[in-house]
Amino acid sequence: MTSSQSVDVALIGGGIMSATLASLISQLEPSWKIEIFERLGEVAQESSNPWNNAGTGHSALCELNYTPQDKDGTVNISKALNINEQFQVSRQYWSHLIEKGQLTDPNTFINSTPHMTFVRGEDNVKFLRERYELLKGQPLFEGMEYSEDPKVINRWAPLLMKKRLKEDQPFAATWQQAGTDVDFGALTHQLFDAAEASGARLRLNNEVKDLTREKDGTWRIRYRHTVGKTPGVTRARFVFVGAGGWALKLLQKSGIPEIKGYGVFPISGQFLRTDNPKVVDQHKTKVYSKAAVGAPPMSVPHLDARMVDGNPSLLFGPYAGFSPKFLKKGHWWDIIQQVRPGNLIPMLAVAKDNPDLIIYLLKELAASKHKKFEALKEFVPTADPKDWYLITAGQRAQVMKKDPKKGGILQFGTEVISSADGSISGLLGASPGASTAVPIMLNVLGRCFPNKKAEWEPKLREMIPTYGSMLNDSDRVDDVLSETAETLNIKR
Repeated sequence: MTSSQSVDVALIGGGIMSATLASLISQLEPSWKIEIFERLGEVAQESSNPWNNAGTGHSALCELNYTPQDKDGTVNISKALNINEQFQVSRQYWSHLIEKGQLTDPNTFINSTPHMTFVRGEDNVKFLRERYELLKGQPLFEGMEYSEDPKVINRWAPLLMKKRLKEDQPFAATWQQAGTDVDFGALTHQLFDAAEASGARLRLNNEVKDLTREKDGTWRIRYRHTVGKTPGVTRARFVFVGAGGWALKLLQKSGIPEIKGYGVFPISGQFLRTDNPKVVDQHKTKVYSKAAVGAPPMSVPHLDARMVDGNPSLLFGPYAGFSPKFLKKGHWWDIIQQVRPGNLIPMLAVAKDNPDLIIYLLKELAASKHKKFEALKEFVPTADPKDWYLITAGQRAQVMKKDPKKGGILQFGTEVISSADGSISGLLGASPGASTAVPIMLNVLGRCFPNKKAEWEPKLREMIPTYGSMLNDSDRVDDVLSETAETLNIKR
């Protein structure tokens, strides 16, 4: 057995969340010892891998599920404003790391890619028009354009409009050049490289098997090498579990009462992908539309321009599916092993209250390759099956939790779970997670180290100029957006 050692911080999981937290702590507390555990042979192999997600810099410029309609039919933009604010925090922090030389050429992980919303039908056009009218006056959404003219939309996204210009039904679209495409895999690698250069230790091929609270308040972490099966033990003052769907399993093993009542519902998916330059060169945007009735928000259809390792591609999807695994490289019995007396009723309530989701997933599972391609042709009328092939996306573990009225609810988005004493924290959920990793990890730090707030604040303001304030309401919004755009080499 590897001898026991003690560290200040243990991070479980080699994705964008742990990488971001390692980066922040390395700068705020350079003397702290950090150890990172990843069960696979490389970091960023699950949801942070660029081919396991759509790479959208989620800033609510095009995602309609961030501007839902209230019961009276009015469009609610509050979530869109909040998500854009959070993305700007990430942008500021990435810009700081570029200036400090801790991230390399920004275009290795972020590139300008216009964000566009495209809808058809009178009701959808009315909705999009109202959404645009509400957003256009917000400083963070400045520059958004709207059109119902097929010729204008054709100029923005010609691949969508071929063979469609003479259709009778109404179209509408918004277009924002300030959108981005982010390779979260490349970003994760660079953040971990910088953390290691600052003294953090990355343990690849090491799977954490158990978490036990010691009498002195520290955590005993038992792990095992996945190749030689050599066991080891580490003790840590603070533990963060950023292991995707497996975060639930590890938090349950920790025994903290805060995790009781939580479960996760795994949803898998696929994308159609093309690398054919003749097709890719015709589409330079990320286009989102409306989800089908009963579909989860992560299944909103979109045609995404991607840039991975300097090579452009297009993705269309996602096609939702089901797997009992909590990770793409998880275990078939994950969904069963999560069941506890405290979360059984909430999970049954979710199943009872979401028949549309279950029906939707069954239809998606039964869909043939031909039917999946027909869905693409709804977006791209000239699509040729010879140019496109299916790839499997990452697993998404949607949060299920107790609800006093319904018994249990299915929650889309991310949720931080922390112990009362702040010695352990973990993250459950999915999109827009990666894009908002910096504010999410700042939330973790604030929850778990409240006594450090005053000490850290000057450094945090240096790294994130708008820390603690709302950029959209600030007279600095133009300067901050322009400065981060210049540093990251993206359009304003």
